[in-house]
Amino acid sequence: MNLILFIAALVVSFLVFAFLVRVLKAAIGTAIAVAVVVLLLQLAFGIAPTQLWQEMQNLFDKLWQMVKR
Repeated sequence: MNLILFIAALVVSFLVFAFLVRVLKAAIGTAIAVAVVVLLLQLAFGIAPTQLWQEMQNLFDKLWQMVKR
């Protein structure tokens, strides 16, 4: 019985580890993409990250107002 429990624990541990690796890969890829976009906006158009953040907040505020209606 202990052998079956041990094997099940190994399988579950492997599946959880594989899932976490996939999530980490996706998160790193997204973070790199966001950093590249922000850097390009800053270099090409002179848009500071704070300006971009403010505009995103305005966009979400407008969307929230549309949802509340």
